[in-house]
Amino acid sequence: MKAFLNSKRGYGVLSIALHWLTALTAVGLFVLGTWMVDLDYYSQWYKTGPDVHRSIGVLLVMVVLLRLALRFFNPPPAALPAARPWENRAASVMHWLLLVLLLVIAVAGYLISTADGRAVSVFNWFEVPATITSFENQEDWFGEVHFYLAVTLMCLAGVHAAAALKHHFIDRDDTLRRMFGN
Repeated sequence: MKAFLNSKRGYGVLSIALHWLTALTAVGLFVLGTWMVDLDYYSQWYKTGPDVHRSIGVLLVMVVLLRLALRFFNPPPAALPAARPWENRAASVMHWLLLVLLLVIAVAGYLISTADGRAVSVFNWFEVPATITSFENQEDWFGEVHFYLAVTLMCLAGVHAAAALKHHFIDRDDTLRRMFGN
């Protein structure tokens, strides 16, 4: 049976589940976000799409914060013996960059959504209050930031996935298998 937490040799079930939940949710939010900006006023998704996008975004922030806490209290496993030092450094930088980008994108999304002073409702379960509404053209400015950082995140996630596939098919090491729980 796979361990719940990370060990020196491999990722635990919790880290693996949070990794894939984060990845799939981020891609889903990107797809939803790019699709919903072209909706017209008469589409039934015109209001529903942004509400769903914001709600899932807030929940994703909670998952990312949990992942960050987990990294501090239960560090990732040791690097594989065959890994080159520069690959280990690049992987570490990439992981941190992806997590930080997710948070910055969420902050930009929050600043878009609360520019008019209204709170963000999360599936009508709870609300995140508007706290910063004083930037001139806040919605427009942070809309640009949100979009370009989301595109950057998807590009970096693609590089991250390509590196994992390179490790699996070219280097034939266990990098990708460890993230699938093998």
